[in-house]
Amino acid sequence: MTPRTPRLSRLRRAVPEGRASRPAETRGARPRRRGAQPKVVALGGGMGLSASLAALRRITGDLTAVVTVADDGGSSGRLRDELGVLPPGDLRKALAALCGDDDWGQTWARVIQHRFQSQGDLHEHAVGNLLIVALWEQLGDHVQALDLVGRLLGAHGRVLPMSAVPLELQARVLGHDPERPDEIGTVRGQATVALTPGEVQSVHLVPNDPPAVPEAVAAVLDADWVVLGPGSWFSSVIPHLLVPELLDALIETKARRVLSLNLAPQPGETEGFSPQRHLEVLGRHAPKLALDVVLADEAAVPDRDSLTDAAERFGAAVELAPVARPDGSPRHDPELLAAAYDRIFRMHGRIGPWR
Repeated sequence: MTPRTPRLSRLRRAVPEGRASRPAETRGARPRRRGAQPKVVALGGGMGLSASLAALRRITGDLTAVVTVADDGGSSGRLRDELGVLPPGDLRKALAALCGDDDWGQTWARVIQHRFQSQGDLHEHAVGNLLIVALWEQLGDHVQALDLVGRLLGAHGRVLPMSAVPLELQARVLGHDPERPDEIGTVRGQATVALTPGEVQSVHLVPNDPPAVPEAVAAVLDADWVVLGPGSWFSSVIPHLLVPELLDALIETKARRVLSLNLAPQPGETEGFSPQRHLEVLGRHAPKLALDVVLADEAAVPDRDSLTDAAERFGAAVELAPVARPDGSPRHDPELLAAAYDRIFRMHGRIGPWR
């Protein structure tokens, strides 16, 4: 329990009726009935979160994505600058990942991911971004609009922003200026941080105490499992830990927590990082956060002992599983990742089997 816990109580009271979390006694104090599906919340952004969602929707029908809203590049950045809205791109990607494998789901996934090609202002805008922003303007409610898009797509889960205000990501980077390799400078903007030369030391958000979306907090508190990662470490994964109310919920929740590691370091942002280094920087940003399981691809872990030691500092066990696509690319295979999550939920859950 952290000093900010009273703020969580205010958030629970603020959740509109019909969206509130279940009573506290269902959050782990007593077993869920045998055969029930796990309530899973996945946090992240971009393609990493999409990979996790594409896997998780195969093993549970009770799935919520909580998505970072600090993107400032591409179509999202243009809409953010022009209209002052949340960047919709990562939210759109999450919705597309939750679309089913039937014709309806795959057709809508392609439609919302479609980008216009032109010589005018519509060039490179994604259809889904425009749809989401239009509904925000029509309804005046971020959550209601995203729920409506989800119903239209037949999404196998819910998508929520982590905050209702657009955020700026800033990073302290060692050697950002190649001519001054020993100096630490400040890099601003998620798109810039993701590709920065030099070594990222830490990140923070502006504003530095952003409010969390109440429904996102309620989902984390009511979950059986929370999945963090994979994804761009400093620009998609760690930002969730920088929203105080959301971090409080992650610390307080009775859910079990899985950290899913990347298959390879990301050029620029985590160049040269070992798997255990990813854990170390996560711990620096959220020293009170505990984990239950760290999931990694066996081929991406050259030093198992060091990863085990790093995981133990979070109170976590390490699970190694083949989760990469067989073509050798550093991308997760949805079927293999689903099998790994399913095994973790069964082996490490308080109850089981889920199905």
